[in-house]
Amino acid sequence: MSHTPHELHDEFPGDAAILHDLKMKDAHFVKLADQYHETNREIHRIESEVEAASDERLETLKKTRLHLVDEIAGIVAKAKA
Repeated sequence: MSHTPHELHDEFPGDAAILHDLKMKDAHFVKLADQYHETNREIHRIESEVEAASDERLETLKKTRLHLVDEIAGIVAKAKA
């Protein structure tokens, strides 16, 4: 189990400029990024034992984070094209 946060800039190394541009111009991207960060922070708090949660809750959060990063990856790929 990793206690390292999975920030978007870690998930998309080398795409900092694209992430910044999307944050400035794409409201849907901003919403997804905010949801990602909120979910990611909750996972990190649980894994760091700052916050208690069931294994099922943690698994659900991780699946949500994965879904969000997949959706964000699609937006980043379109922005690169």
